[in-house]
Order: sequence, then structure tokens, then C-alpha cells
Amino acid sequence: MEPQNVPLVLNNLIIYCITMNIEPMIKSLKASSLVAQCPMCEEDFNLSDALLFDGVKRFPEPAEEKRLLLLQELNKRKKELEKRKIAVDVKAEKKAIAVGFGKIIEKFIPAYKNLELQFQECRPLYEPIDIIVFNGMIRRKVGSITFLEVKSGKSRLNKHQRMIRDAILDNKVNLRVLK
Repeated sequence: MEPQNVPLVLNNLIIYCITMNIEPMIKSLKASSLVAQCPMCEEDFNLSDALLFDGVKRFPEPAEEKRLLLLQELNKRKKELEKRKIAVDVKAEKKAIAVGFGKIIEKFIPAYKNLELQFQECRPLYEPIDIIVFNGMIRRKVGSITFLEVKSGKSRLNKHQRMIRDAILDNKVNLRVLK
């Protein structure tokens, strides 16, 4: 098994590869009583029972079939991964646009005429609730206080907003004066 220096041309580069005839080594392994362990299932097997071949030459038929099967599976997984990536990118982009749009809109809501809100009665918080409306404040008689959360599309109250809603509905709202 004398190594040979073989030139290989790849993308206009000449690369010298050291090659050797490994057929005698394969024959020796096939004739041996050596035992190997499968890296996948960790079961032992005799090398004499294994399909051993030179990987730089043409593959034996069973190995070529397995190689083609693995290539098909790899290509299938690549396509699935690409579809998932596109779907995730589109979904994330839509969500980001919707959130950004909502953040902009919530700042203009008090001035929107169709909501029948008095701009002077609105106090923006933005987090965790967008606006607190002191209904009647411009007439110097606050009749009620409204916690206003602005949502667009299919968006819902988040966990903190739901807790605030529940506290309000359970009449667990207090006023404290600190001096």
C-alpha cells in the first residue's frame, strides 16, 4: 500500500491528494475476527459481516442505494426547513407590523372623534393599559373612570392586562393618598 500523490483540479486550483490502494486492508478486515460497535444503536457486529468498501471509488450497489436514500431524505428536510423558515419569517414580520401599528394608533386614539372621548379627559399610560379616561372631568364632575386598552386585528389582552381587568371587575380598585 504505497501512497501516491494524485493531482485534483477543483475550481481552477490544483490540489494534491494522497491516495493509496486500500483493497488489501479491506480484505484483511473482512478476514479478521474484529468486532465493531454501531454508532447508532451501539450493538456489536463482526467486521467480516459488514459491507466495507473504498469510499473514493464507485460505491457497491447496496451502499449506493442507501446513499441515494439519505440524499433524498436530506433534500426533503432542507425543503421542509426552508418552508418553516419562510412561514416563521412571514408570521414574525406580520406580528411586528401589527404590534408597531398598534403602538402608533394607541397614541392617537384619544383624538379620534368617533370614540366620543374628550381628549382632555384621557391620560396615556401605554403600559400595561393604554389610557385611563376620567369621564366627566372637563365638566368638573368625574362620573366614572375607564381603563381603555386599544387592540387591533386578532390581538388579545396579555396576562397583565387580564389581571387588571379582573381586579376592576372584582371591585378591587383603591385610591391611596400619600403625603
